[in-house]
Amino acid sequence: MISENAPTDKEQTLVWLRRISGDLATATIQRLEQSLPWYAEMPPARRSAVGLVAQAGITSFIQWYEDPNSTPWIAADIFAAAPRELLRSVSLTQTLQLIRVTVEVTEEKVAGRGEHLREAILLYSREVAFAAADVYARAAEARGLWDARLEALVVDSILTGGADEELPSRIAALGWHGHGEVAVLVGTTPPQFDVDQLRRTARKLGVDVLIGVQGSRLVLVIGRAQLRGQDDAAASLPFLQIARHLEPGFGAGHLVLGPAVPALVDAGQSARAALAGFAVARSWRHAPRPVEADDLLPERALAGDPLAKQTLVEKIYRPLQAHSTDLVTTLWSYLDNGRSLEATARELFVHPNTVRYRLKRVAEVIGWDATGPREALILQTALILGAIGTDATRRRAPATRRRH
Repeated sequence: MISENAPTDKEQTLVWLRRISGDLATATIQRLEQSLPWYAEMPPARRSAVGLVAQAGITSFIQWYEDPNSTPWIAADIFAAAPRELLRSVSLTQTLQLIRVTVEVTEEKVAGRGEHLREAILLYSREVAFAAADVYARAAEARGLWDARLEALVVDSILTGGADEELPSRIAALGWHGHGEVAVLVGTTPPQFDVDQLRRTARKLGVDVLIGVQGSRLVLVIGRAQLRGQDDAAASLPFLQIARHLEPGFGAGHLVLGPAVPALVDAGQSARAALAGFAVARSWRHAPRPVEADDLLPERALAGDPLAKQTLVEKIYRPLQAHSTDLVTTLWSYLDNGRSLEATARELFVHPNTVRYRLKRVAEVIGWDATGPREALILQTALILGAIGTDATRRRAPATRRRH
């Protein structure tokens, strides 16, 4: 509690404080220049703004000393004297240093004027420190909300394919550290979503992430990044292994990883594949978690995904056809005969070892092994789509009207 002597003593102290307030402000500015190097290096306009804050603090203290009940609005009003840009150029730590220097100078000037005045200064400085913390907390909260909205906008632009010339600047505003390859991971949002833990895990893995929460769906845009203190081994992790580390941050259900693309501006391609895979992942009874979108190509194609159809034809059917018609014929026969080497050999009039050799060549050319049940389904779907044809040039021309 502030001890008060006779009312006349307080009135005299107030008159004295008002008289020396200008000297207090001048002495405070001089002390700031001497004791705080960062203050001396500030541009003149910002130094002037800091001076306004110091002057407002001294004036506010005099008003508070006259009426301590005015704390709530006087302490907060100090920071209204400075432009909002000052919050972005002066940190909370520097602000507390300003308060400490101002209190030291004021204590020196009022020494000998009574213990009640010194106690009042200490109480008031505490109120100002709390007010400063509140101002910076509100600014940080507003910044966080703005960043979250901007991040959601960027992720939505990637998912919808609505990227425009403003997308790079928006990404830069978010502090994106990614460079090179990018992949999109789609899963469910957990009931208690810890976004900070997810970001910490990503940093340890040497990647940066953009996070989008769309109701029950959680979307991560993952990009390789050069981060301080990053382990070199973590920087070379495949995206599927990165997805396995991030998997605990998702809710129950399927988790689908889109294919890697060269850069963030191409992330829409990975997003479309991941979303299409997520939509049909339940049709694969034993789908792993996470699962790559390209492992769901048959289900995606059956659901009408044009990207899946194009991928199957361009990555499987056409390379095999261009390499050797014998490989296509052997693969067709092998799959039609229930993956039996002997039945395929009898149909083609060759030795089973020849069939085995050709199947090995198929795996070398396209990267899929027909001897596995899951990959056999992928290859058979590709052969069917390739035989049907997906090019616009193969569409039947409209029939001409017959003349009567």
